[in-house]
Amino acid sequence: MRILKTFVLLLTAVFISCGSGKTAQLWTDKPEFALYGEYFNSIQTKHKVTIRYMEFPAESLTRQNTPDLIVASWLKNSSTTSIFKSLDNLFGTKKLPRNIFYSRLLVYGRIDRNQYLLPVSFNVPALVFSRDRLNNLSSQFTVDFDEIKRLSKGYNIVSNDVYTRMGFSPLWYDDFLLTTSALSGASFREADPISWDSAALERSMIFINNWNNEINSGTQQVDDFYFKYFFEPPERLIRNGRILFSYMESDELFLLREESKANIDFRWLMEQNRIPVTEDMVYMGIPKRAKSSAAARAFIMWFFNIETQRTLLEYSRANRIDENVFGICGGFSALTNVTEQVYPLFYPELLGRMPPSEHFTLPNILPANWVTLKNRVVLPFLHDRARKERADEAYPLERRLTDWMRLNR
Repeated sequence: MRILKTFVLLLTAVFISCGSGKTAQLWTDKPEFALYGEYFNSIQTKHKVTIRYMEFPAESLTRQNTPDLIVASWLKNSSTTSIFKSLDNLFGTKKLPRNIFYSRLLVYGRIDRNQYLLPVSFNVPALVFSRDRLNNLSSQFTVDFDEIKRLSKGYNIVSNDVYTRMGFSPLWYDDFLLTTSALSGASFREADPISWDSAALERSMIFINNWNNEINSGTQQVDDFYFKYFFEPPERLIRNGRILFSYMESDELFLLREESKANIDFRWLMEQNRIPVTEDMVYMGIPKRAKSSAAARAFIMWFFNIETQRTLLEYSRANRIDENVFGICGGFSALTNVTEQVYPLFYPELLGRMPPSEHFTLPNILPANWVTLKNRVVLPFLHDRARKERADEAYPLERRLTDWMRLNR
């Protein structure tokens, strides 16, 4: 990833002097766009794109400093309509067909029926396990909580009150706790800065606590097992039979080395017919103050093309970028045919195993600083609360948020 970021800076240095109506400046938190920009510039001469990497592009906008395109996560929030232009005029005859996109991802980029953002990529969670246990699962595509619990309990081995083999614990992965809370209706969303359904969040924590006690004999047993064995990566623990399941999101799963993937299989996590799309979806938009809209539109029309994205996947592989970045921009492509027909050519494990999109559930609108809030406030709360029997034993989320905001104004 460091190589990609260096490449971005080099591209910016090379092209920044070319600024004109034919050159679009693109800000992004996705370093792989350096490669995409280089390829776009190499195949035609009418328009150019310069790439500038920054951690939070939308937060860097000022009246004096505005790009022509932004590609990033967390672009949809209360300020979206004041920042971005409507992109409705990109659709129509001889333009972008709406039906090339996953419909729910496209709709997410709308506000008041106007399309302000276009979806680029997304990820979904999965449970990974050893391939020789394939016959124990009821579905070829998905797995739900009840099945995880049932198979995990049957897999556990206890010797002298100590677990020597443990199927799965929700406590191993804080992101799994967040996914569980989302599927339970906790509904984290943008407010000032965030709000949530406290009752639903507490129900999800009770559910996790009951799961932990019923299947794995409580927090201490789980933490002792984790401390003893998780110095090895989960995929190795799966291969040597120490655990049954590991939780991974698709961008992590498909970046495993070939030797790590050799004997593992996976199922998409689905609960009550819902597959949660992770909250770091990537979108693209044109700021209202863009100076090179024509070049930005040209790049968009080129990028959202099936053959273009097939070529970019090939180009990434040829330049070994695919060793650090899954698919298009770190996830499944938002173009249905690319994900369902082209990806299996590059990731054979996906052949006939694509996540069923009719079950996709998208997150709420989240604040632009959600990553910071999640890592500093939400995940630490979930980690702590999931290990407590009662809510009053954990430092409340409301107080954590208040304290963090006071210290980080």
